[in-house]
Amino acid sequence: MPDPKIIVYGTTWCGDCRRVQRFLDMKKIPYQFVNVDQDNAGEQFVIKTNRGMRSVPTILFEDGSILVEPSTSTLAQKLGIPA
Repeated sequence: MPDPKIIVYGTTWCGDCRRVQRFLDMKKIPYQFVNVDQDNAGEQFVIKTNRGMRSVPTILFEDGSILVEPSTSTLAQKLGIPA
Protein backbone atom coordinates (compact mmCIF):
# COMPACT_ATOMS: atom_id res chain seq x y z
CA MET A 1 0.00 0.00 0.00
CA PRO A 2 1.51 3.37 -0.96
CA ASP A 3 2.05 6.01 1.67
CA PRO A 4 -0.81 8.46 1.98
CA LYS A 5 -0.29 11.79 0.30
CA ILE A 6 -1.03 14.44 2.90
CA ILE A 7 -0.75 18.23 2.73
CA VAL A 8 -0.58 20.10 6.02
CA TYR A 9 -1.45 23.78 5.69
CA GLY A 10 -0.14 25.68 8.68
CA THR A 11 2.31 28.17 10.11
CA THR A 12 5.64 27.85 11.88
CA TRP A 13 4.35 29.63 15.00
CA CYS A 14 1.20 27.51 15.50
CA GLY A 15 1.49 24.99 18.33
CA ASP A 16 -1.18 22.69 16.86
CA CYS A 17 0.64 22.73 13.50
CA ARG A 18 3.90 21.72 15.19
CA ARG A 19 2.07 18.97 17.14
CA VAL A 20 0.62 17.52 13.92
CA GLN A 21 4.02 17.65 12.20
CA ARG A 22 5.73 15.96 15.18
CA PHE A 23 3.09 13.22 15.18
CA LEU A 24 3.42 12.57 11.44
CA ASP A 25 7.22 12.63 11.70
CA MET A 26 7.18 10.24 14.69
CA LYS A 27 4.92 7.84 12.78
CA LYS A 28 7.09 8.24 9.66
CA ILE A 29 4.13 9.37 7.57
CA PRO A 30 5.20 11.54 4.63
CA TYR A 31 3.47 14.87 4.13
CA GLN A 32 3.95 18.19 2.43
CA PHE A 33 3.94 21.29 4.64
CA VAL A 34 2.55 24.51 3.18
CA ASN A 35 3.36 27.60 5.25
CA VAL A 36 0.32 29.83 4.74
CA ASP A 37 2.33 32.83 5.96
CA GLN A 38 4.52 32.47 2.85
CA ASP A 39 2.24 30.76 0.32
CA ASN A 40 -0.69 32.90 -0.87
CA ALA A 41 -2.39 30.04 -2.73
CA GLY A 42 -2.14 27.89 0.40
CA GLU A 43 -3.59 30.68 2.53
CA GLN A 44 -6.48 31.15 0.09
CA PHE A 45 -7.18 27.39 0.15
CA VAL A 46 -7.38 27.47 3.95
CA ILE A 47 -9.63 30.54 3.99
CA LYS A 48 -11.96 29.09 1.34
CA THR A 49 -12.07 25.69 3.04
CA ASN A 50 -12.84 27.20 6.44
CA ARG A 51 -15.53 29.69 5.32
CA GLY A 52 -13.37 32.77 5.67
CA MET A 53 -11.36 31.63 8.69
CA ARG A 54 -7.61 31.10 8.60
CA SER A 55 -7.84 27.91 10.70
CA VAL A 56 -4.65 25.88 10.87
CA PRO A 57 -3.66 23.18 10.69
CA THR A 58 -5.92 22.32 7.80
CA ILE A 59 -4.97 18.87 6.55
CA LEU A 60 -5.85 17.62 3.06
CA PHE A 61 -5.74 13.87 2.43
CA GLU A 62 -5.28 11.99 -0.83
CA ASP A 63 -8.95 10.92 -0.80
CA GLY A 64 -10.00 14.60 -0.79
CA SER A 65 -11.11 14.61 2.84
CA ILE A 66 -10.03 17.41 5.15
CA LEU A 67 -9.43 17.70 8.88
CA VAL A 68 -9.17 21.11 10.54
CA GLU A 69 -7.35 21.49 13.85
CA PRO A 70 -7.73 17.77 14.64
CA SER A 71 -6.72 16.22 17.92
CA THR A 72 -3.92 13.68 17.76
CA SER A 73 -6.42 10.86 18.36
CA THR A 74 -8.70 12.09 15.54
CA LEU A 75 -5.73 12.28 13.17
CA ALA A 76 -4.54 8.82 14.18
CA GLN A 77 -8.04 7.42 13.66
CA LYS A 78 -8.22 8.97 10.18
CA LEU A 79 -4.86 7.38 9.32
CA GLY A 80 -5.83 4.03 10.85
CA ILE A 81 -2.87 4.01 13.25
CA PRO A 82 -2.46 4.11 17.04
CA ALA A 83 -2.18 7.55 18.61
